[in-house]
Amino acid sequence: MDYEIIIQAFWLIIPAYVANASALLVGGGTPIDFGKTWKDEKRILGDGKTWQGLIAGSFIGMTAGFGLSVAAKYAQVYDFPIYLSDFTGFPMMIPLIFSICFGALLGDIVESFFKRRYNIERGSDWIPFDQIDFIIGVLVSVFLMSSLLYRLSFLSYHWFFSEFSLYHILTLLIVTPFIHLFSNFIHRKIIDKKIQKKSI
Repeated sequence: MDYEIIIQAFWLIIPAYVANASALLVGGGTPIDFGKTWKDEKRILGDGKTWQGLIAGSFIGMTAGFGLSVAAKYAQVYDFPIYLSDFTGFPMMIPLIFSICFGALLGDIVESFFKRRYNIERGSDWIPFDQIDFIIGVLVSVFLMSSLLYRLSFLSYHWFFSEFSLYHILTLLIVTPFIHLFSNFIHRKIIDKKIQKKSI
């Protein structure tokens, strides 16, 4: 696969990665489900999905996305050999980047709902859903936002189709699971070391 496709695909999804990681790092506080159970008497989502993580994760991811937009503008000025999206620039980059970040976290929340239904413990890998849930959330959310902006004539073209080719989507769906599994491996190693230090 063309290396340019890989770079472009991950450039578009970086805000989602940042939002997802930030929600985990800065999460805590009130659960999104407010501790309530579903009709099967199991928690709707669990304590891992909180309002603080959703809001702060989205905000931090959007900040990263705005930085990428600025960087892409400079790349265009200095004739960088690879096209990098600036997410349309200001102001339409705001709803588009929001849809990327919020969509990532929403996809993770939906996956968490089904995890609880299947009695899969929090933090346990549910392959392949744990690895692609946020990517699917991003794709659906960005498609809907792009369609809305296009229909309302805020954009003269459908941004999703102009940026996400089939090759970009396949790249993300194929490579992301490996990145996710590796990140989880490193995260668990760090936690294990912290536990060992406390026990000494």
